[in-house]
Amino acid sequence: MSVPNKELSNGNTIPQIGLGLWQVTDEEQFAAAFKAAVKTGYRHFDSAQAYHNEDMLGRAWTSSKLKREDIFITTKINISHFKPKTLHETFEESLKKLQTDYVDLLLLHFPVTLLRKNAWQTLEALQTSGLAKNIGVSNFTIRHLEELKTYANQIPVINQVEMHVFLQQPELVKYCQNNNIQIEAYSPLAHAHIMDNETVSKIAEKYNKTYAQVLLRFLVERGFVVLPKSVTPKRIEENFNIFDFSLDEQDMKDLAKEDLDKRFCWSPVHIP
Repeated sequence: MSVPNKELSNGNTIPQIGLGLWQVTDEEQFAAAFKAAVKTGYRHFDSAQAYHNEDMLGRAWTSSKLKREDIFITTKINISHFKPKTLHETFEESLKKLQTDYVDLLLLHFPVTLLRKNAWQTLEALQTSGLAKNIGVSNFTIRHLEELKTYANQIPVINQVEMHVFLQQPELVKYCQNNNIQIEAYSPLAHAHIMDNETVSKIAEKYNKTYAQVLLRFLVERGFVVLPKSVTPKRIEENFNIFDFSLDEQDMKDLAKEDLDKRFCWSPVHIP
C-alpha cells in the first residue's frame, strides 16, 4: 500500500504516516520494530536527540536494503542544546549517529524561553547549508509562532504537536492552516489512555476497523501527518493500514464532539 505524501509550503513532501520512536531504547526491540515497519511500508521515521535512539536508527536503516533517498528521517534538537554553538555540535553528533549527511526534517523540540530565537536562526543556517532539507518546530503555540514571525526569514514548514481525538486544538489548527504550516500529530492514539470511547467504538464497528485505526483516520482526514508509536509488529502494521477507508461527514462531526482538550504529554501552554 502506498502512503500519501503531504506537500509542504516549500514544495517538498513528507509521507503522511511515520513511525514514532519515543521511548524505544532497547536495541533488539528497536531493530525488530524497524524491520516490521519497513516490511509494512513505512518510510518515515521520527526520532529526537532526547529519545537516545538516533544511533539505533542509523544502524537500522543502513543495515536494511533501503537507499537513503527512499526514507524520511526526522530528528529534534534537545531543549538543553538550543545555544547556537551547542546546537551545531550536537546536530553534527546526530548526523553521525544517524549515519547520514543530512536529515529530511529538523525540529526545535520545545519553545524554550529566551533561546528559541537564536536556535531558529541556527536551523535556518543549517537548512541553507543543506544539512536539513526542511526545518520546523514542535510544541509551539500560536503565541510562539507569532513571535517567531518577528525574527524568522522563513516560517516553519511543520509544527509537531500532541494531537488526537481527545485533544483537537482547533484554534492552533486554524492558525497553522492559514499560515501554511503542516500539522504533525504526535501521540495520535493518546497513549492508549482512552480506549473505551463509545463514538470511536461504533465507528470502528461500522467500517470493520480497529479503535486505533479510527483514531488515526480522523487525523488523516483532517490533513495531518500522523506519528503512531509501537514496537509490536502487529500494531505497527495495523496503524499503517488506514488508507483503504474514509470516514464520512457525520463520522467526522461525531468525532469532533469528543474533544476533551485533554493532554497526556508536556504542555507548552504556559511557556512565555
